[in-house]
Amino acid sequence: MRIADRLFAAIDLLSDPPVAHAHCDLPCGVYDPAQARIEAESIKNIIDKFNASDDETFRVRSTIIKEERAELVKHHLWVLWTDYFKPEHLETYPQLHDLFWRATKTAGEVKKGNDAAVADRLLAEIAEIAEIFWATKK
Repeated sequence: MRIADRLFAAIDLLSDPPVAHAHCDLPCGVYDPAQARIEAESIKNIIDKFNASDDETFRVRSTIIKEERAELVKHHLWVLWTDYFKPEHLETYPQLHDLFWRATKTAGEVKKGNDAAVADRLLAEIAEIAEIFWATKK
């Protein structure tokens, strides 16, 4: 086959790519609410250690790390919300939008303070999301 023929064949493939059908952006199995839960558990532990410490340097470092973890929680939740969950999930679980909104707001709230009750609420909201997530994976 001549080089020109190969080039035209390659261009033809690019102009009409095959269509793939999948539930997610990637094959299922790459999404998991455990990522958000692990970060939220870290936040809870950081808050507990922060509140038990009088060391100002430790408290500053704890705050920085806690804020980073809160951003990661929001990131992992947004990825689940925008990439995994689909309109058909909302039909079955109409509370999903409000649940994700509350959980990301709680992640923002925990970022701003050191209230262990807020961290517990975040863990509970993530657990509720995880329960729905796993129900959709069946």
